[in-house]
Amino acid sequence: MTPRRLLPADVAPDDLDRPFWEGVEQHRFLVHRCRTCGRSYWPASSCVDHGGANMEWTEASGRGQVHTFAVYRQAVDPAWADRVPYVVAVVRLDEGPFFHSDLPGIPVDDVAIGQLVHVEYEDVEGGTIPHFVVDGR
Repeated sequence: MTPRRLLPADVAPDDLDRPFWEGVEQHRFLVHRCRTCGRSYWPASSCVDHGGANMEWTEASGRGQVHTFAVYRQAVDPAWADRVPYVVAVVRLDEGPFFHSDLPGIPVDDVAIGQLVHVEYEDVEGGTIPHFVVDGR
């Protein structure tokens, strides 16, 4: 049996995060934002100061910077074997929250903390996958 990567259709979003994944399908990157203070969250959350009553999904810039990262030199799943080595980064979005993403298209030795990144979307059978890529590539 040939291994395959997990696709968005394989993951059932819960009701709280469903709007995020629906936005991704439309190539829109959404964050959960407090209408009272403007603080943004990802995944869906309640504002630490104002609770959950005034939360809304709002379009974000899809931009951020590499906060930290790890280089995977061994596939954690056989479906990723052809991508080794690859980077998984924690991206601090311009709106504040953190988002985990692979960083395709850049050699692992060229990744650095503080690099500016933006979201790109990969339409695959079964859904859309958001990836962050380094600016200028």
